[in-house]
Amino acid sequence: MALRLASLSLSLLLMSGGVAAAPLPRLDIALPLAGDLVDATLAACQAQGRGAAVADRGGNLVALKRADGVGPHNTLAAQRKAYTALSAKTPTRVLAERARTEPDTANLTSLPELLLLGGGLPLLSGNEVIGGIGVAGSGGAAMDEACAARAIASLAAKLSIQTNQTN
Repeated sequence: MALRLASLSLSLLLMSGGVAAAPLPRLDIALPLAGDLVDATLAACQAQGRGAAVADRGGNLVALKRADGVGPHNTLAAQRKAYTALSAKTPTRVLAERARTEPDTANLTSLPELLLLGGGLPLLSGNEVIGGIGVAGSGGAAMDEACAARAIASLAAKLSIQTNQTN
């Protein structure tokens, strides 16, 4: 049995060109960067009651902070906006607009993990999406997005994160 498995493995290796696959080098959002982003977001928008979340390239929550008195729905919304922006590689405001105007995009509203509401931006390094940031509770979707954009811009030069979020 072991010989048969070894033979099958060798056959598969040879059929794939005989070259062993190497891990892909990928940038990602580390905890210190995520912490800096949520801190910059809260500092950028002094409005009472907001939360900010940063997700890594795999959609995992890396950092989440909320202002005093923010409702629990805002922290969940911030997390889902970060995930949505990362997953779709698009600002959540743009996705919300598309869902209202394009029938093929409207079905995105049925996915419970996504939140099609402004305030989520993909985090880019060059042309590569390396994470997402989401803000909720700043006084509306436009303000949430502005807070996220200001935080990204304040750290962009230091962190090589692209600030063009207009997709």
